[in-house]
Amino acid sequence: MPYSETIEIKTKSSHEIVNITWQVNAAVKKSEIKDGNLIVFTPHTTTAITVNEDESRLIKDIENKLLDIVPKGQGYLHDGIDGNAHSHILASIIGCSVALPVISGNPVLGTWQSILFIELDGPRNRKVIIQII
Repeated sequence: MPYSETIEIKTKSSHEIVNITWQVNAAVKKSEIKDGNLIVFTPHTTTAITVNEDESRLIKDIENKLLDIVPKGQGYLHDGIDGNAHSHILASIIGCSVALPVISGNPVLGTWQSILFIELDGPRNRKVIIQII
């Protein structure tokens, strides 16, 4: 039987990376599923999910580099609506979900890996859907 849970994240700045590994781990434990597949999904078009190291300098490097990759205010057509085309583009590049195996009741992550939620157009109240099958 699949298990689903929605967590809420309140971001504090326009671009922010939030480690949600502990919430995902808690959901997997609650599911009581020992072996299966885990999907972590953000239903917002200006947020992303990735897996990487949660080291403060690396997080700052990623946050700083995002706007170098797709700078804000470069004449994007969508900016005529609400000025956040760069956020949509970055979210599309990074992706809205990750899939991980669950083995022996735990999500499988490498030694330095964490599940990271990326805010690209905040601050806002956001949701992340966790599903274990």
